[in-house]
Amino acid sequence: MTLDTPLAAGLAMIAAYLAGAAGAVILPGSRAGRVVAAAGAIAGATAGVVLAAGVLATGHAFALHVPALLPTGGGLALRLDGLGAFFLALVGVGAAPAALFGVGYSAGYAGRYSLRWLGAMLNVFLLAMSLVTLADNVLTFVLLWEAMSLASYFLVMTEHEQPDTVAAGAWYLAMTHVGLALILVAFVLLMPPGAGSAFADLRARAIALSPAIRNVVFVLAVVGFGSKAGLVPLHVWLPRAHPAAPSHVSALMSGVMVKLGVYGMLRFALDLLGVGPAWWGALLIGLGAASALIGILYALMEDDLKRLLAYSTVENVGLITIGVGAGLLFASLREETSAALALAAALYHALNHTVFKSLLFLGAGSVVHATGRRDMNRLGGLIRRLPWTAACFLVGSLAIAGLPPLNGFVSEWLLFQSLLPAIGSPAPLVAPVMTLAVGALALTAGLAAAGFVKAFGITFLAVPRSPEAEHAHEAPATMRAAMAFLAVGCGVLGVAALTVLPRLAALLAGYAGLAAAPPVLTLGPSLALPDGFGSMSPPLLGLGLALGAAGVWLAVRLGAARGLRVGATWGCGRIGQTPRMEYTSTSYAEPLRRVFAEVYRPTEDLTIDVHPESRYFVQSIAYRSEIVPWFERYVYGPLVARVTGWAARTRALQSGSVHAYLAYLVIALLVLLAISLAWND
Repeated sequence: MTLDTPLAAGLAMIAAYLAGAAGAVILPGSRAGRVVAAAGAIAGATAGVVLAAGVLATGHAFALHVPALLPTGGGLALRLDGLGAFFLALVGVGAAPAALFGVGYSAGYAGRYSLRWLGAMLNVFLLAMSLVTLADNVLTFVLLWEAMSLASYFLVMTEHEQPDTVAAGAWYLAMTHVGLALILVAFVLLMPPGAGSAFADLRARAIALSPAIRNVVFVLAVVGFGSKAGLVPLHVWLPRAHPAAPSHVSALMSGVMVKLGVYGMLRFALDLLGVGPAWWGALLIGLGAASALIGILYALMEDDLKRLLAYSTVENVGLITIGVGAGLLFASLREETSAALALAAALYHALNHTVFKSLLFLGAGSVVHATGRRDMNRLGGLIRRLPWTAACFLVGSLAIAGLPPLNGFVSEWLLFQSLLPAIGSPAPLVAPVMTLAVGALALTAGLAAAGFVKAFGITFLAVPRSPEAEHAHEAPATMRAAMAFLAVGCGVLGVAALTVLPRLAALLAGYAGLAAAPPVLTLGPSLALPDGFGSMSPPLLGLGLALGAAGVWLAVRLGAARGLRVGATWGCGRIGQTPRMEYTSTSYAEPLRRVFAEVYRPTEDLTIDVHPESRYFVQSIAYRSEIVPWFERYVYGPLVARVTGWAARTRALQSGSVHAYLAYLVIALLVLLAISLAWND
C-alpha cells in the first residue's frame, strides 16, 4: 500500500456517499434513483473498508487536517487509528448489504413517501457515521455526531403520518440530544483552558486532572454515549425508533449506529483518559449485565417482530459492555493479558452482532415487505412462501442464540472464558463483580435461545394465521442477495475466528496502558487461551456438526429405503387442523411471563360474557394482559411531567417586550463572563 492509498480511499469514501446522496435528489423517485443511491452507499462502504483495512494491516494512522473548513474550532481534523479503523470497518460491513436490500425494499414507498429524501439521508447517515470514527478534535466530533443523529432521525420519520412514528422520533430526538449535552460537558471538562481542542491536547490535559474530575468525565461519557448505545435505563428510545424506521435503516441503526456509542466509551476510557480505577470497569459490567438481562426479558414478551429484535439489541450491547468493563477492570489491576482478551472478545462480539443483527432486521423487513405485518400472532407458515428469507433468518437466529459453529457462539464463548478465571481473584471487587457477570451472561444466553426459537418458529412455521401470511411472496433478488451475503458472513466469522481474534488483540496494544505485546490468542487448529485455561476449535466443531448432520440424513435415507410407513398426524381427536390450534407468540412466552412475574408485573383483565338466561352458559371469554413498562412509567413518566411543568412556568418569560429580551441577554452575558473568569482562574 502506497502512502497515497489511504488518502485516495478516504476521499473516495466521502465522494461516493455524496454522489449517492446527490443522485437520489437529482433523479426522480424511480428505480434509477434507488439504484444510484444504493450504488453510492455501497461504493462508499467499500472504500471505507479499504481505508480501515489499510490502517489495521500497517498499524500506521491516517490523518487529514483541513483548517479552512472549520477555522474557529481548530479546523476539520480527521485521524484514523486502530480503534477507529475497526469501527469504520463495522460501518462498511453493515452499510453495503443494507443499501443493496434497500433497492427492492424502498420500492414499496413509491407514491407514498419521498424516495429522494430517503436515499439522500441514507447516504448522509452513512457518511456521518464513517467520519465520526475519524474525528480528531472536539468540534469535528460534535458536528459529525449531530449530523449522524439528525440524519437517522429523518430516516426514522420516513413514515411520518403514523402516530407511533412521530412518538418514536420525539423520544429518539430527546434522548440523543440529552446524550450530546452530556458528551459536550465531558469534552469541556477535558479541554485545557486557552489551548486547542485536538484530541492530543485532551490526552495531555487528562494526565493533569484530579481523580475527581477524571471520574466525572468518565461518568458523563458513559451516560452520554450509553444513551446512543441503548444501555439500560437509557434504552427507551430504541424499541420505539428501530421498528418505526424502514427495515434496512433499522438494520443500520441496530447493527452499526449503536456500536458508535460503544466506540465513544472506548475512545474516552482507553484513549483520552487512560487507565482509571477499578470501579470504572465494575460500573460498565453492572450496566452491561442489567442491559443484557432486561433486554432479553422484554424481547421474550414482544409480539412485534421488529420490537423483539430491538430489545435483543439492548441485550447484545449489554454483552459487549460487559466485555469492555472487564477489560477496563483488568487494565486497572495491571493484568494486561486478561484485559486484552476481554476487550478482544467485546470487539469480536460487536463485529458479529453487526452481521447477524443486520441479517435479522433485513429478514424481518422481507417479512414486512411480503405481508405488511410485524405482529407474529398474524404470521406463520412463511417457510413455504419465503424459503430464502426463512433460511437466512434461521441462520441469524442460530447465530444470535450462540449456537456453534456460527459467529455468535465464538464471541460469547470468549466472553465467558475471559470472565471465568477472575472469579477466584484475590483482588477486591473482582470476584463478586465477575460472578455477577458470569451469571447474567449464562442466564441471558439461555433466554436468548428461547427468544429466537419463538421469533423463528412463530413467524415461519406451522400454518398461516392471516390472509396476508397465506398470500405472502418471496423478496426480490436484491433483498435476497443482501440477506445471503450476511448469512454467509455468520458462518465465515465463526470459522475464521482463528485469524480475526489475534488481530483484534493486536490493535488494542498501547491503549489504556496495554503493552504492545503479541496477540494473546494462539493460532493453530484451535483457539488457545492464555495460561492454558481453555481452548476451542471452530473449524473442527463445524466439521463435527456437519458430519453429524450428514449421518442423520444418511440414516433417514437408509430407513426410507427399507420401507416408509405413512400415517396421519395426531390431532387431539380433531379432524381438521386450524390456526387456532397453534402456539402464538403470546402463548409461547406465557410460562416465562409467570416465572418472571415479579419483574414484568403484568396487568390482567378477564371478561366473561354469559347467556342472559343462565350464567352457566358462557358466550365469550376475553383475556387481556400487558407488561408494565417500568422505566417509562416510573422513571421517564414523572421526569417528563416535571419538565413539562417547568416549561409551562418559563413560558411566562416570553412577554413580547423587547426591553425584557435585552435584559435577558445582558444577564446571560454577565453569567457567561463570570463562568469564563472562574474557569480561567
